[in-house]
Amino acid sequence: MAITPDSTSTANHSNPNGRNRQDPETAHLEASSGDPQKALLDALGTTMEPDLLVQALTHRSFSHEHPGAPNYERLEFLGDAVLELVATETLYRTHPDMTEGQLAKMRAQAVSEAALSRIARTKLRVGPYILLGHGESTQGGSQKSSILCDIVESLIGATFISHGIDEARKVIHHLLDDTLAEVATEGPALDWKTSLTVKAHAKGYEDPLYRMAVAGPEYAPEFTARAVLGEDGTVLGTGRGPSKRKAQLAAAEEAWHRLDEISARH
Repeated sequence: MAITPDSTSTANHSNPNGRNRQDPETAHLEASSGDPQKALLDALGTTMEPDLLVQALTHRSFSHEHPGAPNYERLEFLGDAVLELVATETLYRTHPDMTEGQLAKMRAQAVSEAALSRIARTKLRVGPYILLGHGESTQGGSQKSSILCDIVESLIGATFISHGIDEARKVIHHLLDDTLAEVATEGPALDWKTSLTVKAHAKGYEDPLYRMAVAGPEYAPEFTARAVLGEDGTVLGTGRGPSKRKAQLAAAEEAWHRLDEISARH
């Protein structure tokens, strides 16, 4: 049973090659190995049975159009718990002098939707392999941060099912160690909105404001936040997410980094 980036969603569950065609960003995988399934598992840093890998990549919209096809939601539920355990353990051991509150904020950043979707895009490049229903595919589901975050967690859950906690821990360190190191820095150590406010005040600005917009169907809204700073209403960061808070956090993160660039030019 194989997965490929150029199959169609018209196939039934017995043919997991049948899926929505996504954008062809996986040419590098095919060029490197000729086996997209192996390349994806190599990027993940583990092995698993093909059926379980396909389930870990199957969105509920695909299951809805193909009755009997199990989706990733149970694996995501499990992977979320395993990820939080390993992230907590790592931060606890690495930062013995930090308080519970500091550790909690760092963990929240390390396992956030923004952090995990970035891993899905840059390390796993998993978007083209996600099995989506037709409607979700046409709405760009393979690039939605919420879905990409879910996929990382489901793959961790599948690893745990296949090999147990030690292999899952190895995979999480493979994917997240640089993020876990990054969150010990000033910005992510707080939540991004607090960090942006602190930095803005230090540079003589008032509190940031967030301009909100929402689009998409009622059952799956996508919020857009724009972080605005200064009397001229300069937009320093834009973020999107399935909730107002997640969109604002993403916008604040981008604005936090851009504020340094602006200050350096003046």
